[in-house]
Amino acid sequence: MCNLEQLLERIEHLRNKMTEVALKKGFTSEDSIKISQELDRLLNVYESYKNNNKN
Repeated sequence: MCNLEQLLERIEHLRNKMTEVALKKGFTSEDSIKISQELDRLLNVYESYKNNNKN
C-alpha cells in the first residue's frame, strides 16, 4: 500500500466483495475465507498505522 487513502479504499472494496461472495457462495466458502483473511491482514496494517501515528 502506498498510502492511507489507498489502504482504506482497499479495505472498503474487500468488505463489499466479501459480503457479495458470502451471500452467493456461503460464509464458509473458500473464497469467502480467503477474502476475510486478506481483509483481516489489511485491518491489522491500518490499526498498526493508527497506533504508530497517535499525536
